[in-house]
Amino acid sequence: MKSYTKVSDILNLSNLIHQAIDIKQNPFQNAELGKHKTLVMLFFNSSLRTRLSTEKAARSLGMEVMVLNVNEAWQLEFQDGTKMNTHTTEHIKEAAKVISQYADIIAVRAFPKLKDKLEDETEIVLKSFIKYATVPIINMESATAHPLQALTDAITITEHKTQKKPKVVLSWAPHPKALPQSVANSFVEMMQLMQVDLCVTHPKDYDLKPDIVKNTEVIYDQEKALKNADFVYVKNWSSYKFYGEIRNQDESWTMTKAKLGNAKFMHCLPVRRNLVASDEVLDHKNSLVVEQANNRTYAAQAVITQILNRLKKD
Repeated sequence: MKSYTKVSDILNLSNLIHQAIDIKQNPFQNAELGKHKTLVMLFFNSSLRTRLSTEKAARSLGMEVMVLNVNEAWQLEFQDGTKMNTHTTEHIKEAAKVISQYADIIAVRAFPKLKDKLEDETEIVLKSFIKYATVPIINMESATAHPLQALTDAITITEHKTQKKPKVVLSWAPHPKALPQSVANSFVEMMQLMQVDLCVTHPKDYDLKPDIVKNTEVIYDQEKALKNADFVYVKNWSSYKFYGEIRNQDESWTMTKAKLGNAKFMHCLPVRRNLVASDEVLDHKNSLVVEQANNRTYAAQAVITQILNRLKKD
């Protein structure tokens, strides 16, 4: 693996999942692999699980870690040919190359603005680092994708499945804020690579991008979709068709124990209790949300391990 910016960067999913599960049993088995190597983590948006788990993963491999919270403090220019006589102070061309001198791997987190669909889909922040950096890049969630979370979800399902081809349902849930499609996009892409029976359920006007969904079944009746489910992944996303808009806050889509039945419950966290899912769901033994959060470390560690091994060969 050269970099990990999208699900399709995975060369062998089964091997990567089982590598992560093996790492989980002995996290320090490759404690010297990253010795004298540095991970630089750039956060254009806030983070809890992604930051802590990725840093823990890198340190377990012996790496040094540097973290830069960018937010609005670092005014980068991403457009070529721009006369920089306004608020931007440094161009990505220089910035990415300079950071590459300090880092062996760069990890980037940059959310969409949810104002302009075409602009967000260009993934200008992530793709600019891919273009101009001279070291591998890891996507810690971008405008349209969250491949680290999706790998975590694949690991969690593999650990808990009781049949060869479980039924997995991705269900939309209400939320007071407009949220990105990133987690849902990468989850669908990841499940399409696994031996699962996948369906997506959401209200009208909440279809994900057709290029992502492809032939995956979409059911607009939540209770119908949930029938006989083995795993139910609940997540909000704002409208793609009416980009970034909140078109529905119908709390009948809140996940309850009655609707969940005996299925395992999954969510990437943070979760709004009694809106996205009820207390009864989240506190039940079938809730995997804390285990998912724990698996974030081993997903990141498996990815970094593969990248470091590739660097050794090069």
